[in-house]
Amino acid sequence: MKRISQWLQRFMTGRYGTDKLNMFILGGGLIVCLLALFIPVPAANLALTLLSYGLMFWAIFRTFSRNTYRRYQENRKFLMLLDRIKDRKHKHFSCPKCHQPVRVPRGKGKIAITCPKCREKFIRKT
Repeated sequence: MKRISQWLQRFMTGRYGTDKLNMFILGGGLIVCLLALFIPVPAANLALTLLSYGLMFWAIFRTFSRNTYRRYQENRKFLMLLDRIKDRKHKHFSCPKCHQPVRVPRGKGKIAITCPKCREKFIRKT
């Protein structure tokens, strides 16, 4: 058993592993697979089954990938998207000059926003 464990450790060295995005993809694949079980239409059932296999293959590909920087960036963007969805008290804008994300409170009407990075001023409705 120890030999298998050591082989697995050597195999995974330099590979990305799992993260929140992988778990989300696997969960989505599982839900689509379970949904396919309850669809009686053969064409829809086949399409959902293939979609679930594709999602699960994508998660496995990300787990065994050696391009760790790219996988890290994908996960970071996913986590930023989740934070934006969870944040109901603020609205997010992008600076027209430098494209820096700027967060402002919701419900303030039309306001002048100053970019913290380049000091560009722009007006948006919140």
